[in-house]
Amino acid sequence: MKKLNLCAHPVLNTPPLSSVRIDDSVWNRYVSLIPDKVIPYQWEVLNDRVSDAPASRCLNNFRIAAGEAEGCHKGMVFQDSDAAKWLEAVAYSLASRPDPQLEKNADELIALIGRAQEKDGYLNTYFSLNYPDEKWKNLTEGHELYCAGHFIEAAAAYFQTTGKKAFLEIVCRMADLICETFGAQEGKIHGYPGHPEIELALVRLYRVTGTKRYLETAGYFVEERGRKPNYFLEEMKRADFRHIFPVFSTYDPAYSQSHLPVRQQETAEGHAVRALYLYCAMADLAEEYGDSGLLNRCRLLWDNIVQKRMYITGSVGSSGHLERFTVDYDLPNDSNYSETCASIALAMFGQRMAKVTGEASYFDTVERALYNTVRSGISLEGDRYFYVNPLEVMPENCIENTSRSHIKPVRQKWFDCACCPTNVARTFTSLGQYMYFINDDELYINLFIQNEASFELGGKQADLSLKTDYPKTGRIKIAVKAGGQAFSLNIRMPFFAEDFSVIINGETHGQSFKPEKSKGYFRITKTWSDDEVIVSFTVKPRLVYPNPRVSQNCGKAAIARGPEIFCFEETDNGPNLSSLSLDTGSPLEECLCDDVPGGIVIKAKGKRLVIPAQPDSFCEKYIPCQEETVLAAVPYGFWGNRTPGGMLVWIRC
Repeated sequence: MKKLNLCAHPVLNTPPLSSVRIDDSVWNRYVSLIPDKVIPYQWEVLNDRVSDAPASRCLNNFRIAAGEAEGCHKGMVFQDSDAAKWLEAVAYSLASRPDPQLEKNADELIALIGRAQEKDGYLNTYFSLNYPDEKWKNLTEGHELYCAGHFIEAAAAYFQTTGKKAFLEIVCRMADLICETFGAQEGKIHGYPGHPEIELALVRLYRVTGTKRYLETAGYFVEERGRKPNYFLEEMKRADFRHIFPVFSTYDPAYSQSHLPVRQQETAEGHAVRALYLYCAMADLAEEYGDSGLLNRCRLLWDNIVQKRMYITGSVGSSGHLERFTVDYDLPNDSNYSETCASIALAMFGQRMAKVTGEASYFDTVERALYNTVRSGISLEGDRYFYVNPLEVMPENCIENTSRSHIKPVRQKWFDCACCPTNVARTFTSLGQYMYFINDDELYINLFIQNEASFELGGKQADLSLKTDYPKTGRIKIAVKAGGQAFSLNIRMPFFAEDFSVIINGETHGQSFKPEKSKGYFRITKTWSDDEVIVSFTVKPRLVYPNPRVSQNCGKAAIARGPEIFCFEETDNGPNLSSLSLDTGSPLEECLCDDVPGGIVIKAKGKRLVIPAQPDSFCEKYIPCQEETVLAAVPYGFWGNRTPGGMLVWIRC
């Protein structure tokens, strides 16, 4: 199907992951960490071989479904998706670093999944093993379509990397069953998933196979959502309906973005990950169908999120109850949820919006999420994870059976609900999909990650080398070898970049090239042979102040530097961080420190409230007094990797 041009800019594509080879001082840790430690560690967890981590039982469920072990399904209703996301991470890892043993493990797991699949294509161990008579009868909570979506994404990635069709054939049988089961036609189920994911996955499967019914079914799921009467409310009225999660005995359709048809929704509502996966699918469909109305709805929802419902760290979902959006400017720091998966989904949505509109500003938010919350979601050793990402932590307050029981002051080995660890793995192994866009005569640089890359532009090869120590500095050296090809090189101009300049072969202007600024990119159109482009801009610490509508942050400030948000840890600043205040009139001093993650510490003058001698929680005769101190802040994305303790992003001033 031919894509239509929505916004008077060329249709853009992401290059194959195998064409981008990352070698970056900041990201090398993760690029090597994922295949060296994270993927093997997660393989052990999925096989229940990490004794002091919560049991996964994920792969054992497939063995039972395949008739190769005895028992019943154990774990979450969506436990199958952990294996799918692990396989997707493996696929991306193999694209950049072949590993015969890892590929063998993946092939064996894929074969096991195939043996667990039912003859008609149905694939879900929870229902096959425990509730075979309830298939498709609880779309509200069942996650059948959600798991199917993750299988499809993994299979598409594995096929694109290895060329092997076994996994793709498994998911096509499953997708064919879904297309036969759901739709507007008489005799089909007129429903849609409680947790969006299948929608974006079916679009991806269409792009890989060219099978149009996959695209049409994705469109059906999106357009049917929210129509009256509400499918989920009607489903729960059935006499044979069984709740999987008791919390949904009373159900708010906004939780699943089914309160209104998607084209009427104006604010981001409900479960943050569900919402953002849905918006990703909407952006994909807008691109495929040339649907400007759907694209404008995506813009409206994006703006609501980033302007009124997003944290400075690029996290979303402020409610610890039901992992959801609440209302505009409700952004508590010490009780928020900010699921790692939600920031990953935000980055996915932003990447799609940039791709379909050609606008660089979306990558300001993508970069914010990746460098802060997503990076925070995994330890520097790769075997500990944050599910929840607060902006303020007092460890002694994070106790079970309280409003902060979801806050973990230290990363965990695994979770009973383990969606985030495998999601981080597939995200960091697919960074190349965020770094560049290409078409016949355009090359876009979206993220400044040091790499070597080769692209096919207009049927000819162009090689690019990008050297940088960003975000320590804003100096980027780009070498282009293209053998006399004419195309436009588009370099993103970050919103915080001061004194942005570009020099091509030693010149700022010349007869051989035409520089211009377009949609947040610095565009250089010329015939490229063997050229050097030097990009430079200032990266320095800056104070950020909250909108006064954010009541939790009134009278406070935060420190940012480039895309990174900095935080104050107890390790550097002592206990009771809330007693600190920042002198905003003093300079922010950058200090290089090799023994601190990220290598940069920002220091500033501040004050600390002196603790009174009285033990009372309020002291009527106590007059507050302060003492001078020097504050030290480190990148939020690396917090919690040293001595456990408190953490604070927004500080009184």
